[in-house]
Amino acid sequence: MSETRVEAAIGDSEFDRDTAVVPRGPADPGVYDTELSPGWTIISAVNGGYLLALVGRALAHALPHPDPFTVSAHYLTASRPGPAVIRTETVRTGRTLSTGQASLFQLDDDGHEVERMRVLAAYGDLGALPDDVRTSAKPPQLPPYDQCLGPEDAPGDTPLPGSSAITERLALKLDPATLGWVLGAPSGRGEMRAWLGLADGRDPDPLSLLLAVDALPPTAFELGLKGWVPTVELTAHVRCRPAPGPLRVSVTTRNLAGGFLEEDAEVWDSADRLVAQSRQLARAKLD
Repeated sequence: MSETRVEAAIGDSEFDRDTAVVPRGPADPGVYDTELSPGWTIISAVNGGYLLALVGRALAHALPHPDPFTVSAHYLTASRPGPAVIRTETVRTGRTLSTGQASLFQLDDDGHEVERMRVLAAYGDLGALPDDVRTSAKPPQLPPYDQCLGPEDAPGDTPLPGSSAITERLALKLDPATLGWVLGAPSGRGEMRAWLGLADGRDPDPLSLLLAVDALPPTAFELGLKGWVPTVELTAHVRCRPAPGPLRVSVTTRNLAGGFLEEDAEVWDSADRLVAQSRQLARAKLD
């Protein structure tokens, strides 16, 4: 008799546990303790999308509205696994939108508190939005899921130095047309496309979309660059609650100049809806 896989539910998955925040209570309002999990590291740092979701969860606790509409983060110093503190502040509360800001802090090796990232965000209720959609955007063209390739299909000598722990937590299947970098023959087009989910089967929700916009390998790899591509600034827009099932993510870079590049991401759900968008500025290592 074959074993039936039990998929994790929203609220009871590894992602939820690893983005949990604990309020300090009335004596220290708006302050949350958390732990940055080593399971979401890539190369030499904690993934920026995971951090965005973690701070996004703290803001969801702090603000009267439940869902992120727009979240803009500046990454000031590289985060590392271990204890962290998130300090939030409510900037404005309205009928349909509330605005808040948050900063994530860790202690350095000398015991001094260091600000890792600073976020400004607007929250609302995605369920209260009208159904009217007028768009020229189209879902990315991807081969079927079983014809795309995941980390388990990579050759023995991976081009990624350091940690790739985050890949074990994602159900990631990349379009072979964007995988030239794995074979040492990058296309030069600055594109990355993939099917994306969480490895434990948890369905997407608005908070996990903040992870999704920064979960794919950097487009810099297809431009022929190697190594860590740290995010300087990332702004994500969540457009609606995603339907159950795998997401499709498309990321493009049109301009690399002066050692910096932009990445524009679109996230589509199983109902062919554009559920999240983002733009980030990242630093590229030039040889």
